[in-house]
Amino acid sequence: MTDDVEKKEASGNQEESFAELFEAFGSDISHDVRQGDKIEGKIIAVGTNSVYVSTGSKSDGVVDKAELLDENGELPVAVGDTLELYVVSMTESEIILSKALSGAGTLDLIEEASFNKTPVEGKVTETIKGGFSVDIMGKRAFCPVSQIDIKYVETPEDYVGQQLSFIITRFSESGRNIVISRRDLLNREIKASREAFLKDLKEGDTCQGRVVKLMPYGAFIELAPGVEGMAHISELSWSRVDKAEEVLAPDETVTVKVLKIEARDKQESPKISLSLKQMSSDPWERAVDTIRPGDQFTGKVVRLAPFGAFVEIEPGVDGLVHLSEMSHTRRIVKAEDAVSQGEHIQVVVKEINPDQKRISLSMKDALDDPWSGVTAKYQPGQPVEGTVEKREQFGLFINLEPGITALLPASLMGKSATSADFDKLKPGDTVSLVVENTDEDARRISLAPTDLKEKDNWKPFVPSEKKSLGTMGSLLMEAMEKNKK
Repeated sequence: MTDDVEKKEASGNQEESFAELFEAFGSDISHDVRQGDKIEGKIIAVGTNSVYVSTGSKSDGVVDKAELLDENGELPVAVGDTLELYVVSMTESEIILSKALSGAGTLDLIEEASFNKTPVEGKVTETIKGGFSVDIMGKRAFCPVSQIDIKYVETPEDYVGQQLSFIITRFSESGRNIVISRRDLLNREIKASREAFLKDLKEGDTCQGRVVKLMPYGAFIELAPGVEGMAHISELSWSRVDKAEEVLAPDETVTVKVLKIEARDKQESPKISLSLKQMSSDPWERAVDTIRPGDQFTGKVVRLAPFGAFVEIEPGVDGLVHLSEMSHTRRIVKAEDAVSQGEHIQVVVKEINPDQKRISLSMKDALDDPWSGVTAKYQPGQPVEGTVEKREQFGLFINLEPGITALLPASLMGKSATSADFDKLKPGDTVSLVVENTDEDARRISLAPTDLKEKDNWKPFVPSEKKSLGTMGSLLMEAMEKNKK
């Protein structure tokens, strides 16, 4: 009984060993691999100049490593990754693979490549009418100028001598009429690259891109072949930007943050919103700790408004200079009367509100106030000379010095012995007057004519010390003394 069991086990082991041997033998049987075939295989090794790929046959495939490098000169694949390649040629020991068919080939192979849309390599030999003459596997082919690239071709001569990959779009007249396109192949590669890139892209990601176009409203940035995003002008910098050219240049490489990805109907690529400024912290976070009321800055006027001017005192930090804070010496009606956009001016911080991101600034506080000490300088009764600024119904505004304007009331002009002369005055004329009163706190000075018709009107405008009564007064006093005796 025991012998029977041992015989059965031995028989089972022999069957299992035979099956393993058969499977191993079968794995060495070469698949029917032919020149021009497209294969899919895993990378089994990466050498200094070559990448080795499993072909599913006894012979491994080898592809030139340089052919697989990306635009940065790096190998984007590794051992275990799967590649789709074409059989270019075969030897007893290895199979030569490539991303496109190349070398000398039969018309049948070229026709098959046309049917299967297999990429083929060709050398651009010369420019001809409407396009290029290209040597494809020993045969002459024609590539229209519009099909040599995805971009507009300005100098066709630049392509002559280049070894490029193409798709055969027409094969007729037994190979005497072969038309090829590189544009279709590039679009196909871009589509595959775009799909792979978008699959992993998500909002909040940071990535590098190349500036491809500047517009009045922002910049278009290429994130990957066939994938573009747009950074609005408000997202280019924390500072105010009027033109994208102030911040970026075409072909410049930048790092951006993905703000939003929106799918668009009937379009292959989604709408991608980008930001450059969010790659750095908000400058207002720093301003809270560094800017205080009373601080003085040299700032740049970045925008004019009906109520004042916005001045950038630090990159990304603006403050407002109200019209009333622009000048001690004159009344400002429009901001452009005092400053111009782009001008650098001195300002003082009056107030800061970090929560609302608002700063009140003053140009006046950065200058000396001409009204300081005006009471001592312009005393009642003091003769002055000024220039007429403007005429109003209630009187004339007279400029005494830069920043100091006084009022000559119409009521006092009418009491002057020469009131008609005041009616003739116009802006720019010079006039002599006396100070009636001064109010430094209210920043007001009232003037009066030097000659008034009404009795005793001169008394408020003369110095308080006693004056001689004159000859008539002396005689009157002497007569009164005689009467007393």
